[in-house]
Amino acid sequence: MAFVLKTFGRLHLIDENGSAVAFPEKGLLLFAYLFTTDQGAADRTTLAHFLWGEADRDVALSTLRKVISRIKARQIDLGVNILSSQGNMLTLDRGSLSSDILLSDKEEEVEPFSRLRQLVKLMNQPFLGPVHSHSRQFQRWLAERENYHVELLANTLRTASRLAQSREESELLRKAAVILFRTEPKDPETLQLLIRIFNAEEEVESVRNYFEQRRNSSLRGIAVRTGSDDGDVKSLRPPSAPSKAKLEAALPLEPEDVRIAIPRLVLLPPRNQSVRPQAGFLAASLVEDITIGFCVFNSLEVIAPYSAVQIGHHVETQKAFFERHRVNYILDTRISSTGDEVTLFAQLIFFDQNQIVWAERFSLDRMDLARDRRVVARQIALSVSGEIERHEALREDLNPVAYHRYLVGRRHLARLTLPNLRRARKEMKAALSVSPDFAPALSSMARTYSKEWLLTARGDIDLLQLAETFAKQATEMRSDFADGYRELGVAKLLQGAFDQSAEAMEVAESLAPHYADVIADYADTLVHCSLPAMALRKIERAIELNPLSPDTYFWTAAGANYALGEFEASLDYIGQMADPNLADRLSAASWAMLGHQDKARIFVRRFREGNPDFDVDKWLSAVPSKEQWHKDLYREGLKKAGF
Repeated sequence: MAFVLKTFGRLHLIDENGSAVAFPEKGLLLFAYLFTTDQGAADRTTLAHFLWGEADRDVALSTLRKVISRIKARQIDLGVNILSSQGNMLTLDRGSLSSDILLSDKEEEVEPFSRLRQLVKLMNQPFLGPVHSHSRQFQRWLAERENYHVELLANTLRTASRLAQSREESELLRKAAVILFRTEPKDPETLQLLIRIFNAEEEVESVRNYFEQRRNSSLRGIAVRTGSDDGDVKSLRPPSAPSKAKLEAALPLEPEDVRIAIPRLVLLPPRNQSVRPQAGFLAASLVEDITIGFCVFNSLEVIAPYSAVQIGHHVETQKAFFERHRVNYILDTRISSTGDEVTLFAQLIFFDQNQIVWAERFSLDRMDLARDRRVVARQIALSVSGEIERHEALREDLNPVAYHRYLVGRRHLARLTLPNLRRARKEMKAALSVSPDFAPALSSMARTYSKEWLLTARGDIDLLQLAETFAKQATEMRSDFADGYRELGVAKLLQGAFDQSAEAMEVAESLAPHYADVIADYADTLVHCSLPAMALRKIERAIELNPLSPDTYFWTAAGANYALGEFEASLDYIGQMADPNLADRLSAASWAMLGHQDKARIFVRRFREGNPDFDVDKWLSAVPSKEQWHKDLYREGLKKAGF
């Protein structure tokens, strides 16, 4: 009887009739691992470390013996001998078991389009699906396999792209290119290949339409991915596909190796040389709003406002910051007043050559703010890359009064207190009374309600339902507005709707792929969805875009590492927080899991000083976590710490 091990989508065993066969999951994971080893064999110690790590060798070996016993018993039931043991070695009989696992044995002998069709079908699903292990060896093996899959797809795609003739073959290339871009959105070679496949120089509109279709599919979310033959991709950031000519003109070419990098822009907060503090207040909001607007462009990376403000206050370290974080363009702004008129002077500096490429002065009269916001954004975009103009996202005719109230209200959201939330809500209501369809004000209203739910900790479901209502209205008014989907994701998460939260966050990121705060909130959602490895990749990307990160970024990274069993890494991230006291519970749990009870109790005592009535089980019941193992791991650490 021939059996097949399926590793893409969901790890399971299939019999000769195509039916799923019940089998121990650890056994299937061992089969998958042995398929990738020389001779299909490994010793018991290696396999024990692979499944359970190196925490306790004797316990791991004992558990492995029990798993092997269950595997052999199940094999007897099925009348097959897939796994055999001899002494300390375990061997896989590849004659009794085949698999869809991607190996390189006869790669060059397969016709490229047949190979590509197989890769598209398989890689449109997650490798091993929801299977998870805290073992570092497993995580390393998984990363190696995924990297191999990407390399195999890229090589096959390059070969096939030179041979395509029919419309069907061209469509297959596009589907494969979408999957490759999803896995390597920042790789310059991937971008070059994507440009060539989509013929971006002549078919820019076709590219935009194609990725718009793919983006719409992300509305169905990333939590469940099916292996449909049509290659539909449900998780995608839609790229703007700048032309190769434009990209090559923007950067010097290296001999025999054209490396295309996405330009980086930082918009520094304005220096206030005016005697009117209110002008500085509004100008700072204006520059921050322009910064966030730029986050929708795939052909431009923008340093997040938080980092821009931090570096803006430290002139002596700016040059080193710009060099270290590869900043190409700087928008320097300052406010000045002449008589009764207050103006904002802006100049765009090409940092690589210390060259001023554009400068302009704008009135800060509130009736001109909306108009000048679009002018500034458009001028900067045109100076950085001609292609950005086509994707200009700041064209809508804003009501200047509504925009003014919105800017005032958003400043109150910078520091989250109940009085500030209510002040912000008042301003947003005023903006909406003038312009009821103003999506930024609608999403900000949603934020005030979700943050009030967190601050009051009363479990008032009405607040979350209001947050969800306003967020949905924002997305209905502007289907391309990332903040609306972001706030919808937050509201859904706090209500325990994990899959819907992840779907909304995926759409938000696809709309604003360089918006650090959106990516960070997405990472936090993934932590609560019990997907810590994905969460860690997201939060590391957010930190890259927002190098002087707020504490919430590091806290999210620490939580993801804890869930992965990387307790030392969790403590490292907590140590980078400006106020690490916020994460005292997580610090205590991490030290306890590392066996340092003395250090753990220091954080327990400090936390209990401010929270004497804290109860672990009551608190965990209120914390949204999709998988029980996730809560159990946190409970174990907190209990060991002494809570």
